[in-house]
Amino acid sequence: MNAKTRIGGILKNQTLARISVIGLPDRPGVAAAILGALGDARINVDFIIQCIDLNQQDHFVLCIQRDELPEALRVVEEATRDVRARSIVHDSRAASIAIFGPDFRERPGIAATMFRALAQAGINIEAISTSISTVTCIIAEASLQNALAAINRYFDVPQ
Repeated sequence: MNAKTRIGGILKNQTLARISVIGLPDRPGVAAAILGALGDARINVDFIIQCIDLNQQDHFVLCIQRDELPEALRVVEEATRDVRARSIVHDSRAASIAIFGPDFRERPGIAATMFRALAQAGINIEAISTSISTVTCIIAEASLQNALAAINRYFDVPQ
């Protein structure tokens, strides 16, 4: 392994639940309906990704605080009833782990290094989100401590 890349730090949250809404029609307003209903129910969404498959179906992955899962599922099921999601699945024991730092945009390979670290530790990534300065992965809560150790092996993390 080459010299470790310095990062600003690691963020983690081990109190999440993941809700995946699979097979929604790709049309305007679907995301607004789901997230608006969650907001109206005073449920904060900590993580959101959305993608469109080859059949023009949307897929959403949302993470919320674990203790809000029963209410969030009720709200999401109601919000998607008219558009008929193919499936709504959830995991009540999810966690997020993120690395952050300045200038990620100018430093190619940061995300790949994080994914390699997790793969080498046998950790499956359930969802990924990035920003200009952060790479966040959703993983099983049971893998969080191993993920922290793996990232510390691959990156120069401030203590």
